[in-house]
Amino acid sequence: MKTARIVLALTLAFATSGCGFHPLYGDTGATAETAGKLATIYVDPIGQQRLGYELRNTLIDLFDSSGHPSENAYRLRVTLNHKSQGVAVQNDAAITRYNDTLTVTYELTDMKGAKITQGTETGLSAYNVVASPYATLIAQQDADTRSAQDIAYRIRTDLAVFFAHENSASPKPK
Repeated sequence: MKTARIVLALTLAFATSGCGFHPLYGDTGATAETAGKLATIYVDPIGQQRLGYELRNTLIDLFDSSGHPSENAYRLRVTLNHKSQGVAVQNDAAITRYNDTLTVTYELTDMKGAKITQGTETGLSAYNVVASPYATLIAQQDADTRSAQDIAYRIRTDLAVFFAHENSASPKPK
């Protein structure tokens, strides 16, 4: 019985070794190449003041980029759209809960302006309205910041997958 389990485990290991699966992040040659390309992305300043600033800084940190356009091979242009909607209304018409929707459209170009890829990410954040206007403002800012950071992670994943596919599709020099 124990020998059969070992044979089964070895068979599965050999069967999955040829499937083409490899981690997106890690210390393999392909992932190092993908990480290297992410590090050469310059993120343009984003409007929307605080949220744009948060999103841009998170992207720069995630890409491990220098933040200077002269040192990079790619440029990421990001447009942020913020919409707030009251979703819980009391009998006296007072709104007690809001949903904020962040829609981010991005376009990756080379430094000459040729479009390489593009995409859209949407995040939803919600917060309650409380008696203190200051506490409500802080709750809104915190919810929107978390949503912007989540979108930044998704953009990084989208671009890493794009570069990984691009790396696997291009012929390798021998």
